Amino acid sequence: MDDLLETPLAGWHASHGGRMVDFAGWRMPVQYASIVDEHLATRRAAGMFDVSHMGRLEVGGRDAMPWLESLLTRRVEDIRPGQVRYTLVTTDEGPDGWTVLDDALVSRDADAGDGTPRFGLVVNASNKPRVMRWLERRLPPAGVALVDRTASTAMIAVQGPRAVEIVAGLCPASAAATVSGLGTYRCTTATVAGRPATVSRTGYTGEDGVELVVAADEAVATWDAILSAGTSLGLVPCGLGARDTLRLEAGMPLYGHELVETSDPFALGLGFAVTLDTPAHGSRAFPGATALRTRRDRSTGRVRVGLVVAGRRAAREGAAVARPGDPSATVGIVTSGSFCPSLGSAAAQALVDRDVAAAGTPLEVLVRDAALPAVVTPLPFVRRGSRP
Repeated sequence: MDDLLETPLAGWHASHGGRMVDFAGWRMPVQYASIVDEHLATRRAAGMFDVSHMGRLEVGGRDAMPWLESLLTRRVEDIRPGQVRYTLVTTDEGPDGWTVLDDALVSRDADAGDGTPRFGLVVNASNKPRVMRWLERRLPPAGVALVDRTASTAMIAVQGPRAVEIVAGLCPASAAATVSGLGTYRCTTATVAGRPATVSRTGYTGEDGVELVVAADEAVATWDAILSAGTSLGLVPCGLGARDTLRLEAGMPLYGHELVETSDPFALGLGFAVTLDTPAHGSRAFPGATALRTRRDRSTGRVRVGLVVAGRRAAREGAAVARPGDPSATVGIVTSGSFCPSLGSAAAQALVDRDVAAAGTPLEVLVRDAALPAVVTPLPFVRRGSRP
């Protein structure tokens, strides 16, 4: 643990009972008291998560927009200030003609004082080094500036039905109205608890909420202020364990599990993040676009589905999926699985053959010495607004 990276909040977590673990090279809290309690608190009221390990990159300059347009799978040229989009970062290498380096959020921030556009990219902690290398090798000699803001900032996710209320309550009146009225996948700047922050209505739990980026040296004070304001409303600090069970229930893919280098985005239900054609300009050109266009038009291979598994026993990543009563007839593999507190039973995401992917199809998950009954279920398992 001595060689791990630490977020500006690591000391707070350790001194307040957080069970610290190695996560993607970072010392992070997996839980405080109970993953189930933290999960349910987020569904019912609010949970607060330190997500400062995520990479935060800033892209600016007069050519920033066309440069990102040429590198990201999601269209960028029509993104307006204050918008956020989910995208993939791909190369044109790999056995199928593309490699998925990461999934990311791209935002267009307020333009610089001279009118040049500014963008933000949030990438996964484990993938940030290679994404940075990939982007840096493709920087033009002028016109684009790429800056890594990860170490100089902190990122706090406040999620749940009361999350926006709690954060807006820490803003001046004018900013409170802006934060409260912020649309999903929108971002703004605001003063939160007396400190400048970038606020985005995004998250990874399936619940409503916001993610705040603040200066690293103001992270603890901001965290304490949110906790103080939200405790009476049911907010609790949460670790990565609850974040994972929440995103599983919300049917969100996780890089390294559902999404890997060789993933077919269309088979995963991520076709919305791959803009291959535009009305004005026709075919887009980004790394891997030609191969992905072919894959879109000739769908093959397994697809991502949800499985509700009988009982509480978790079907973990790598467990085989088979036809009922015939363990030799393997038709898929689990990519993520856990006991899901909101459901009261286990659930999983899996990649399965297309002929067994219809909702309601009975299957079995092979867990060690047991064949657990399961049924294909539409994702997400839990929708925003449904309360356990």
